[in-house]
Amino acid sequence: MNEKLPIPENEMKRAICLSDYDLDYAAMQTAFEPLTRLAAAIADTEISVINLIDTFTQWTVSQYGLPLEQMPREDSVCQYAILDKKPFEIKDLSADKRFADKDYVLNGPKLHYYLGIPLTTNDGYNLGALCVLDKTEKKIEPEKLALLQIIANEVINRLTTMKKINDLSSLADEAVATRKKVAHDIRGPLGGIVGLSQIIRDEGSNMKMDGILEFVNLIEKSSHSLIDLAEEILNNKKNPESKKITDKNQLLDLNQFKEKLDRLYVPQAKMKNIAFTVNTTAKTAQNPFLKTKLLQIAGNLISNAMKFTPVNGQITVELGLETEQAQNFLNIVVKDSGVGLDEKTILYILHGGSTTTHGTSGESGYGLGLPLVRHLVLGLNGTMHISSKPGEGTVFKVGIPQVRV
Repeated sequence: MNEKLPIPENEMKRAICLSDYDLDYAAMQTAFEPLTRLAAAIADTEISVINLIDTFTQWTVSQYGLPLEQMPREDSVCQYAILDKKPFEIKDLSADKRFADKDYVLNGPKLHYYLGIPLTTNDGYNLGALCVLDKTEKKIEPEKLALLQIIANEVINRLTTMKKINDLSSLADEAVATRKKVAHDIRGPLGGIVGLSQIIRDEGSNMKMDGILEFVNLIEKSSHSLIDLAEEILNNKKNPESKKITDKNQLLDLNQFKEKLDRLYVPQAKMKNIAFTVNTTAKTAQNPFLKTKLLQIAGNLISNAMKFTPVNGQITVELGLETEQAQNFLNIVVKDSGVGLDEKTILYILHGGSTTTHGTSGESGYGLGLPLVRHLVLGLNGTMHISSKPGEGTVFKVGIPQVRV
């Protein structure tokens, strides 16, 4: 594909918004299945899908009538649907030069009609589209279009609810940890104050002034300890090591992480005949850690490697968890046998620059995958390193501190 790809004006913010939902695209089918069935029934079409679009891939998180899980973003029709807030309709895909040569038009399932309703957040970001498709000509009446818009709104409502539940779960765990910390920390100084006060009450009449002043000084020190603790709470100073995560849905181990990456990215590797391998360190393979943003970080690195690795190339992902330091540390290493990067480009990326070139099989790019990774990694107080030379492949190393759980 040589034509310029359609990119929303707010693409970086849009990509960050989608990443904030922290979605596992492979585990969402059942959540939206009734909505895709309902959309197809309303539109009287054979097919209905819900697509979310990240920086590289269109993920089908629910489908009716079409066994589809993902496709390259540059091949999708929905990449045009997210450019505007209005429905995007193509009455004859075969007559539109943007789509006429696509496999889904020329071969199975030989799609003819497309209507995409943007999935727009309250902040105005289009995360993807609710689509109804058919192999024959269709006409969607205004009243049916209004009903499809209601379904699209419900998709966003459910995504937002899922995000709020995850956020509240994290806050609840943090609140429990804070309560335990306060109860523990307050017991010592408060007990000291009470004890010293009792001594003064019981023995005060027989004590000299110097002795009373000594006890008063001890009371003052204990009181300051309580004041310091109160200020720490009010200033929201967080101690990561004090948290205890109780919601298992927030956790992964290396084996589970590997399984998710295999499911999501083995299909992309097969399409390009790339040898794709994910390895884990056996010693810590079952140690749990927070999964926050990890699928988005690793996924963008892998998709980027897929783009710039030639046919019959190789991509290896190494997942490791260091547990012997004061704080656990998750390491993600993505190594490819692709075209490589020069030193100038590496520095540009590490300083937040965005760049895009065609992939090894002519894939077009959007230029925001690696800047998004950098944004997410820095947000987690992690580190990102790139080692590469032109023609010798690239190694991306990401390290993310982890709470002990």
